[in-house]
Amino acid sequence: MLEKTILSNLILNEDYCRKVFPYLKEDYFDDTVLRKVFETASEYMEKYKEPPSLEALKIAVDKRKDLNEDTYQGVHQLVDSMSIDVDTNMEFLIDETEKFCQDKDLYNSIRKAILILDGQDNEQLDKGAIPGLLSDSLGINFDQSVGHDFLEDVDDRYEHYHRVEERTPFDIEILNKITKGGIPRKSMTVLLATTGGGKSLLKCHMAANHLMYGKNVLYITMEMAAEEIGRRIDANIMDITLDEVAEVPRDVFEKRMARYKTKTTGKLVIKEFPTGSAHSGHFRHLLNELKLKKNFTPDVIFLDYLNICSSARVKGAAAANSYTLVKSIAEEVRGLAMEYNCAVVTSSQYNRDAYGNSDVDLTNTSESMGITHTADCILGLVSSEYLDEMNQLMIKQLKNRWGDISYYRRFLVGIERAKMKIYELEESAQDNINLEGPSGGGGQQGKKNWDDSTPVFDKTDIGMRLNKRKPGGKNVFGDVALT
Repeated sequence: MLEKTILSNLILNEDYCRKVFPYLKEDYFDDTVLRKVFETASEYMEKYKEPPSLEALKIAVDKRKDLNEDTYQGVHQLVDSMSIDVDTNMEFLIDETEKFCQDKDLYNSIRKAILILDGQDNEQLDKGAIPGLLSDSLGINFDQSVGHDFLEDVDDRYEHYHRVEERTPFDIEILNKITKGGIPRKSMTVLLATTGGGKSLLKCHMAANHLMYGKNVLYITMEMAAEEIGRRIDANIMDITLDEVAEVPRDVFEKRMARYKTKTTGKLVIKEFPTGSAHSGHFRHLLNELKLKKNFTPDVIFLDYLNICSSARVKGAAAANSYTLVKSIAEEVRGLAMEYNCAVVTSSQYNRDAYGNSDVDLTNTSESMGITHTADCILGLVSSEYLDEMNQLMIKQLKNRWGDISYYRRFLVGIERAKMKIYELEESAQDNINLEGPSGGGGQQGKKNWDDSTPVFDKTDIGMRLNKRKPGGKNVFGDVALT
């Protein structure tokens, strides 16, 4: 009954046709007669950009050479019996059609998944594609919006400009300044560095900070074991060295973790995938499983790291093109941020030209400029022997969609590698950024003075606590030593 109603309205109701036709597929119709009517009508609409009249539909059917006598007679009988009820609520009909598409697509995806598992799929997909197939089916949604009318929808646009966007703040003031208060949802931030240049350190510090700020954090690692990531975050939170983590007595360790659990509403999940084996389909499946089994939805995802992911779209010979592959990976990962309304922080390596270089730019992105086109914010991490001796790291803004990159284009942060921490330096440290020491070149970097206004973040309880923290001193909870 529903399938016939859908076809009748598709032919006789132009408004309905415009809204639902892009979402309908021929394999949604199991009955041969219904499927042939849809195929014929679809071919007509693709060519003439409007639904056919009943007479035109009959003529198009007569021209088909793939219909046996029974199917031919059935098609004509169906066309002759087509009619619509003008009293039927349009919204109701569209909603029912949407559910019909979702159910049919899910059914077809399950059938395809079975074929994949049995090795009988014509496209020769592996089982890693199954989560993506099912997720796409569940995600079918009729988008009824026709866009933003610039001159008419003035109020909506004004409200958007003055809406306070939810952001996850840093415990480093200068990072809050350049990002306008922290990382927003539906964004992707990329950290660039050489091997051992501080990418994992910065991500672990940020993960710990976000957790303690009350955010749900998902850390996906493909480079290090999940236990190693956990050890690094433990060191950060407890303000002890990596070596000391293993020396903490069990009762003290459990006591401290229990205390931290009471001080944050956030959760941290660490998931390990084999290097190069996982793509956005696996991540999507993980997110759905976490939602179903743990009622866990991340506010921010840390992905370690971009270049050792695989692509759900680019396979086989096409994957040999590094630009196409890495750009596809970046787009798929950013798509997750949009789909799940969260922030993504990931990393990539510099190319060989950047090694030993005191300055970097977007051209130093390893393997693909596709990353730079996709990311919202790119921060380059630059080190030197002198900075290492000073326990400092230079960060350079390479791309920032949220602010002017000339505002603190380069700045320094303090680092405690043994504790997997970064910390705020005195303002004077930014006056003369020098990578080579007193005898080196260095020089002014065009620093602008900070404004006198107090950021909103600083007025919060956690903001005031974090701003009081000193290097090597108290952690975010005001703890000094293990007890």
